[in-house]
Amino acid sequence: MREECKHFQSRTYASGEVARFCILDLAPEAPWRCPADCASYERRLADAGWVHGSLVEPAIEDEPDVPTGDMTSVLNSAETIVSAIAPEALQEARAADARRAARSERRWWRRR
Repeated sequence: MREECKHFQSRTYASGEVARFCILDLAPEAPWRCPADCASYERRLADAGWVHGSLVEPAIEDEPDVPTGDMTSVLNSAETIVSAIAPEALQEARAADARRAARSERRWWRRR
């Protein structure tokens, strides 16, 4: 991926896993590469000329040995699976938050 693009983002999670992606969702082969002729590519101006220290994200892992057409279909399948379970996962998370809030509200009343 073009890390110097204005639309590139990365997030590092507590587990050490790093997610690299295009915020416009224009890189179907993320995190390995952007389209060569991406019409939305814009050089990020804030980073121009900076020297990055040791807190820079780890290097991108090697691209898997999968033919390009197959890689695109695998990534599309993964996106379909995640999109299918997202509403259910969100509903479960909201229910857990509501249970947690209800427990903390009950505890507050007991203390008084």
